[in-house]
Amino acid sequence: MPPVLLLALATLFWAGNFTVGEHAVRTVDPLSLTWLRWVLAALPLLVVAHLVERPDWRGVARRWPALLALGIAGMAGYPMLLYASLERTSAVSSSVINAINPAVMVVMAVLVGQARAGRRTWAGLALGLLGVLLVLSRGDLSTLLALRLNSGDLIMLVAVVVWSTYTLGSQRIGLPALSATALQVVAAAVVLAPFALTAGVQLPRDSSTWAALAYIVVFPSIGAYLCWNHAVPRVSPGTAGTSMNLVTVFVMLLAALLGRPPTPVQLLGAALVVGGVLLATPRRPPQGGRARHTSPGVAA
Repeated sequence: MPPVLLLALATLFWAGNFTVGEHAVRTVDPLSLTWLRWVLAALPLLVVAHLVERPDWRGVARRWPALLALGIAGMAGYPMLLYASLERTSAVSSSVINAINPAVMVVMAVLVGQARAGRRTWAGLALGLLGVLLVLSRGDLSTLLALRLNSGDLIMLVAVVVWSTYTLGSQRIGLPALSATALQVVAAAVVLAPFALTAGVQLPRDSSTWAALAYIVVFPSIGAYLCWNHAVPRVSPGTAGTSMNLVTVFVMLLAALLGRPPTPVQLLGAALVVGGVLLATPRRPPQGGRARHTSPGVAA
């Protein structure tokens, strides 16, 4: 399958997580949904990683402190924040805010000395932030001045920072991509288990929510990572990074198909965020070789 099509499939699967997740959190709390997602996806991911990458599991497991920390941040913290956001705001708004992730990562890399930023980067960040503020305020500046902001949108902003931190950390781990992801999923499932079981796991109450959970387990959790990690070594980093903008586009298309088309403010905010990300994200030449741990700039 052409790598560009694989990238499109991965972003479509992640976009579906916003739309389907918005339905699932009506009856399943974010902690339960995140734990069930990874408990059910852990074994299939381990099997897929073994078949695709044939890793030295003992060597990979020696990096358990880093894998544990990354699992807590990226596989436990981020999804719970995402689902908590979807309890309080729309999938479209969450996805637009989430789309600024690549620009935030560039700025964080600059702050920790991993990258340099020029005028183009800062201009892109400013443009992206303008788009986010537009979505946060619903187009009404007085909302920002009065701090009358939607809690779900604010939670999504925290999720963006968590995912950006996770991604910067994952770039240093130097392990096969799927294998590292699978072990992080296992770590997240283990860490969340006592909290989920103590609080009481909420199971889906109807067939549509069971179907939503099945989708979340199969497509965003397994299929998307498989497509992404198979495509990334075959395209330039610029192509892979740019493709992540499709997540917001697909979320908007899915919302429209479900009879909830995005508002003009959301469309304008998305355009500003995507434009800002394209401006702020540096273009790097293609890199050959086997993929190590590569996290998407925007995830779900």
